[in-house]
Amino acid sequence: MKQVTPHAGLLAAVLSIGAASMFAAGWEDYSHAAHPLGLLGAYGTPHALAFNLYGFVVPGLLAAWLGWRLRDAMQERGWMARIGAWLVLLSALAFAAQGMARLDPQDLEALSGRLHAASWMLWWIAFVPGALLLAFGAGPHAGRGLLGVVSAAAAIAVLALTIFAPAWMPIAIAHRIAFVCWFGWLTFAGYALAAKPRA
Repeated sequence: MKQVTPHAGLLAAVLSIGAASMFAAGWEDYSHAAHPLGLLGAYGTPHALAFNLYGFVVPGLLAAWLGWRLRDAMQERGWMARIGAWLVLLSALAFAAQGMARLDPQDLEALSGRLHAASWMLWWIAFVPGALLLAFGAGPHAGRGLLGVVSAAAAIAVLALTIFAPAWMPIAIAHRIAFVCWFGWLTFAGYALAAKPRA
């Protein structure tokens, strides 16, 4: 297998979570419990371009690179694993796209805002079936036996947090926890891919 940097998922998580924490701290009226993450990169927001770069684009591209390596690793695992890896890659690109389609607080129905929302939806809609397919198709090979279990758990968690959890917790909190679950999966997948194969 081609060399893979095991820290890519962790680096993506640190960049995105760090950017969200740092840029929100500089905005007195911003609340992680009430406001969408994309508002930190909206038009008219101080340092919006920097947040979009470090909060969405770079982490998403790191995740996409990891997804590409995962696709390579799943070539011999059957169609479920291969399709799952492609969907995970698509999910990562959709995450990055959120930073390129900025919200407009004055007009949430503007084209860029609709594209941002569509990118967010594509992020989880691609990830959930992709991770589930990986869970069933990856197999217990190459020291990566837990990858399937962790993929299934992450898929179920992201689905529950994006669809069901907003009924009993603030939607902004639910979506942030979903992002954290995704980043946790990315981190695990990076190290799992780099694990030395076992016979």
